[in-house]
Amino acid sequence: MKDGTWLQVGAVWGFLAVTTGAFGAHGLKDRLAELNQTANFHTAAQYHMYCALALLVVGLLAQSGRSHPAVNVAGWAFLIGSVIFSGSLYLLAVTGLRWLGGITPIGGAAILVGWAALAVAAATRTVEP
Repeated sequence: MKDGTWLQVGAVWGFLAVTTGAFGAHGLKDRLAELNQTANFHTAAQYHMYCALALLVVGLLAQSGRSHPAVNVAGWAFLIGSVIFSGSLYLLAVTGLRWLGGITPIGGAAILVGWAALAVAAATRTVEP
């Protein structure tokens, strides 16, 4: 990805995490309480924000000249992982469909791949010509 893209993605992802979390806390408060899903929604928003912050770190690494392929692997893993992890929990919380909880660990595994790739990217310095 071109310079700055991961920073932009991280910033947008953080904006969406705050927006979604606020909507859950205020606009969906009664619905989440009725379904006893407030904790699941909170967890979704929390991990959504963690991934947004991780994407900002990916963006900073990408701009610092660390062009190791692991940087992009980390970015995509955080983005896709949080869509699956947080997305399935958001949907579970709003709909009460329990089978969505079975999808959540797939997103969690992708997020773990992101953290591992981020560690590799941070430890590897690729010198630009």
